[in-house]
Amino acid sequence: MRDIAAQLLEWHAAGKEYAVASIIGIGGSAPRPIGAALAVDADGTVIGSISGGCVEGAVYELCRESLRTGEPLRETFGYSDTDAFAVGLTCGGTIQVFVQSVTESTRDAVEKVLRAEGEAVAMVRDLDSGAVMALGTWWTSGAEFDERVVAEAQAMLDAGTTAVRTIGCGDAEVTVFVESHVPPPRMIVFGAIDFAAAVASIGKFLGYHVTVCDAREVFATRARFPGADEVVVEWPNKYLARTQVDARTVLCVLTHDAKFDVPLLEVALRLPVAFVGAMGSRRTHEDRLQRLRAVGMTNAELARLKSPIGLDLGGRTPEETAVSIAAEIVAVRRGGTGMPLGTYGGPIHRDAIAVPEVTVPDSPDALRLTA
Repeated sequence: MRDIAAQLLEWHAAGKEYAVASIIGIGGSAPRPIGAALAVDADGTVIGSISGGCVEGAVYELCRESLRTGEPLRETFGYSDTDAFAVGLTCGGTIQVFVQSVTESTRDAVEKVLRAEGEAVAMVRDLDSGAVMALGTWWTSGAEFDERVVAEAQAMLDAGTTAVRTIGCGDAEVTVFVESHVPPPRMIVFGAIDFAAAVASIGKFLGYHVTVCDAREVFATRARFPGADEVVVEWPNKYLARTQVDARTVLCVLTHDAKFDVPLLEVALRLPVAFVGAMGSRRTHEDRLQRLRAVGMTNAELARLKSPIGLDLGGRTPEETAVSIAAEIVAVRRGGTGMPLGTYGGPIHRDAIAVPEVTVPDSPDALRLTA
């Protein structure tokens, strides 16, 4: 819904009632992602799109019906080749659509989400009653939901997840659509070296907000890192201690110099971030571990360190190394093995916790997963 926020806020300012249709589920080659929205006001004005035109007419009528009755509606649209004039998706996919009217009872919660630019926020909608709650990191607004629903929605917001969830059982069961809107996750690259430029570029490609940090002003320049969102000249450990990170943040330590690495990793490995990786040879890695133990780091803290950083792809250039690093980040984020897909059975796409079984070759030389 946030992709049409500007127009919706104009309707709010004018006091208009409207109905909004949101995609809550997709299958196959659906034209728009989950969360895509179309809205219709009481005058019949339409904004947004959920299918690129295939089923917009039918969804328009659903919005008008919801405006008339005040009741939420759910509908599934799929592909039909039996009738050239039938309502359906030409791409062959399916979409599940939830439609509800936005009135005085839900307006405030919806507006909180629409106005939360740059802030992590979620809209929680009961798919049966149409109740709406806005959820931020530290606050809620709108309808009151069971604490189990709030806890699940908070976890989904922390992960940036948008999906339908059914919570509870029996008479206490509730099905909600949690639509999370979060700023891009951060990737902080420490060390203004040639490899850092390639890592910054691939980080942007993966959707991260990329910061390059180095204490050496002559190397940490915008001209050397055009792919980064920001370049910071500061001692890495001091910058990391003061900057904002969260459970999605990725830290790539490419300095491989003990005077930078040790104080930086002493901070990094105690932060609640998604990934901490450090570049260096195996000898550098062992020396780094000894130095970190000497300053009081525990084995549990050191176990979080991905070093040498990256998967074993055999690459040598900065660009190839960046692909290796990005591959490990994706594998950690999604629960991948790093193995070739052809070496095991089972689904290719899976939840992060469902790691497939793999057969490890007898020869240790046949399986090398570190850089």
